[in-house]
Amino acid sequence: MDKNIQLFESPINEEMEKRPEFQIEEMDSVFEKIDAAEASQMLSDYLNRIFLKGLAYYRKDDHAVEKQIAISNRMIDVFKELVEDQELESYRITREELFRGFVSKEIGKAAFQEMIPLTSIARTSLFTGGKEEPMVYHELKKEIRTADRIDLLVSFIKFSGLRLIYDDLVAFTKDRPLRVITTSYMGASDFAAIKKLAELPNTTIKVSYDTKRTRLHAKAYYFHRETGFSTAYIGSSNMSKAALSEGTEWNLKISEYNSKSIIEKYCMTFETYWHIDEFREFHAENERDCKRLKDALTEQSNQVANMVFFDAKPYGYQQDILDRLEIEREVHGSFKNLIVAATGTGKTIVSAFDFKRFYRENPNAKFLFLAHRKEILDQSLQTYRQILRDQNFGELWVAGYQPSEHSHLFASIQTMNAGEKYQRFQSDYFDYIVLDETHHAAAATYEKMLKYFEPKILLGLTATPERMDGKNILAWFNDRMAYELRLDEAIERNMLCPFHYFGVSDSSDVDLSQVKWVKGSYDTQELADLYIGSQARGQTILNAIERYLPDINGIKGLGFCVNKAHAAFMSDYFNQAGIPSIHLDSDSSWDFRNQAKKQLVSGKVRLIFVVDLYNEGVDIPEVNTVIFLRPTESSTVYIQQLGRGLRLSEDKEVVTVLDFIGQAHKQYDYRKKFSVMIGKSKHALKQELEMEFPSVPRNCYIQLERIAR
Repeated sequence: MDKNIQLFESPINEEMEKRPEFQIEEMDSVFEKIDAAEASQMLSDYLNRIFLKGLAYYRKDDHAVEKQIAISNRMIDVFKELVEDQELESYRITREELFRGFVSKEIGKAAFQEMIPLTSIARTSLFTGGKEEPMVYHELKKEIRTADRIDLLVSFIKFSGLRLIYDDLVAFTKDRPLRVITTSYMGASDFAAIKKLAELPNTTIKVSYDTKRTRLHAKAYYFHRETGFSTAYIGSSNMSKAALSEGTEWNLKISEYNSKSIIEKYCMTFETYWHIDEFREFHAENERDCKRLKDALTEQSNQVANMVFFDAKPYGYQQDILDRLEIEREVHGSFKNLIVAATGTGKTIVSAFDFKRFYRENPNAKFLFLAHRKEILDQSLQTYRQILRDQNFGELWVAGYQPSEHSHLFASIQTMNAGEKYQRFQSDYFDYIVLDETHHAAAATYEKMLKYFEPKILLGLTATPERMDGKNILAWFNDRMAYELRLDEAIERNMLCPFHYFGVSDSSDVDLSQVKWVKGSYDTQELADLYIGSQARGQTILNAIERYLPDINGIKGLGFCVNKAHAAFMSDYFNQAGIPSIHLDSDSSWDFRNQAKKQLVSGKVRLIFVVDLYNEGVDIPEVNTVIFLRPTESSTVYIQQLGRGLRLSEDKEVVTVLDFIGQAHKQYDYRKKFSVMIGKSKHALKQELEMEFPSVPRNCYIQLERIAR
């Protein structure tokens, strides 16, 4: 700090007059006459500090509130006499209670407490995304419910953000006014979101189409209350999932009660914007308005440069895993290690970096990568070649591919087991073995090789070490995990794309309670018979997509089905509804599977309906929609299928999950899926299932229409 200048802005009091700086010859004292127009605000702020300091003496007193109220009333009496205003008598405090409002008997006092914001509407508060704070959108939902009118000023509106508060706005606009100012800046807004918002009653939206100056970068949410307790959220949050549910945005909540001048300035500025020509009213039913907005968003979006980078260095958390593996080997002498990390966090990349380190020190090392699907082996081979910067590294041994050297193999379990080919090698032939999707390790085909081979290093990779049959895979890895990174933590740390999960009430003709239950799961054929041909269920699915995914052209989705016939039926149904779709199963050729991926990414098809494919190891980062069209008993399978949409991708804010919930069999435990999604035991979930899931990862969202028991 520059000691030549010290700043203050305060009335001069006796304590200040005694400051040593007043006596130093080298220092000048700078004074300024108090402005009459600002005197009341400035002096009341000053008195507030004095009163806070004085009343704080009673905080630990047994009758603290009673004494502070008595002192406050005496000050009101004195002030009343000094300013000669007898009406101030009515401001005397009459009881030791805080008045929180009125509520109709129909709603009730208990519900009132659930409806009001957690943060004060009388004091200023700052949202920084801390875990002890409520998420911004949780508070906005409650602000909406208790406001008399709302004015929103945001640079852009994303559908992922709108739907977090949409149901509350629907209820609000039935009888109260909503005004919104937004822009076409950078093409960041979703046309479908603005249109859906504009279709609400009592709602007016104005848009700036200024593509040159991009003047409006403000983000503010104003909730007017006739009681004098209006609030405004001013900060960095546009209406997007990331801004409203993550900790990377800061927002200041201002109260009219203690910051009236700021609220007044907000209102005045909003009205100014509202009435200038730059902001044009948007009507959802007007084709010209819709075209103009679409064109503006497209133009701006096309101007945003797309840059793709390939980083040959591990991310921070991947380096943590590599360091942990080094410690396990050098400190604990453990050379059989298991990495448990959520789908999409780059386990294969970590294994490639780890082998790269080993390979550098052992250039003649023999390497084996084991998995059970060709797609996994294909992608893993490409990953290793990129990390090692050697496009000739490795050979496939799967589905007709025959290796020539057998030094660095990417082989399928099935191929190695067929005719016991693995016995062609000496037990210590391979120096380094990677076992991908290690949760399969308890299967007999895996156990044979794990018992046979004796590598210097064995590395297991899995997202879900738990098996439905209860078998323990840790026995192959010194009975412990070298590193564990579960789904909820990975999402919290922004390693994966957050999800918005919607448990959708299934059609009335779907009752699973009577479907045969065989060996811990529904009978597949009976499930398929119930689903296939159901026009009512098909319409229910289409209605849900229209509600939660209004921009059909933006969908890149996977639908998980019961069997081949069910996948074919769903594909046909969607094609007839005008939504381009295809289906894949084990009969689909490799070429057709590859083409399907390309068609989905390019937008030629919107949905791929699959059966027992794309559960594991298939990376399509662009997938932004996952639809569960059958109940999934295995938490391992469920998390793998969910993981198909969790990989990060440019322009993907969130993956939307639609799970169609019918009347369930009594032995079906629906809590499993939530336990894996939010990292809680089923017991701990019991009290949360009918609530707003407070322990869901902070940048995710869960909404249940109905849970069938």
